[in-house]
Amino acid sequence: MSKLNVPQEGGCRCGQVRLKISAPPILTMACHCTGCQKMSSSAYSLSAAIPAEGFEVIAGEPVIGGLHGATRHYFCPHCMTWMFTRPEGMDWFVNLRPTMLDDSSGFAPFIETFTSEKLPFAATAAVHSYETFPPMEAYEGLVQEFAAQSA
Repeated sequence: MSKLNVPQEGGCRCGQVRLKISAPPILTMACHCTGCQKMSSSAYSLSAAIPAEGFEVIAGEPVIGGLHGATRHYFCPHCMTWMFTRPEGMDWFVNLRPTMLDDSSGFAPFIETFTSEKLPFAATAAVHSYETFPPMEAYEGLVQEFAAQSA
């Protein structure tokens, strides 16, 4: 498994919102849920869980889109690119869409979630697959395994 080099910058499609990561991801994912399919206009969404202290918006002001609930999905207000998510109750990390990075070539999903809603043709290189989300007790081991493979 390759790794994302940091620090690294990125931005939305039009370039009005720019961001920077200064910490490597703690986990990478592909989500097959129908919500992610609709928001990404694709078969699945890609995420890199970046520690909150290693993530910053350096230009522009993203807006909340998606469901407008406790989990906040951030978009560029001009081109409406879905850039990152701040999951409800988990303010210690940000789910970055890694394709927002200027160089996302080091990204590969380590886990895939919601395979119960997966489109028949969709395939990833994920090491672990889950019908919904992994059980909470599995995350510590997944993070450790991801770190070992990314080192």
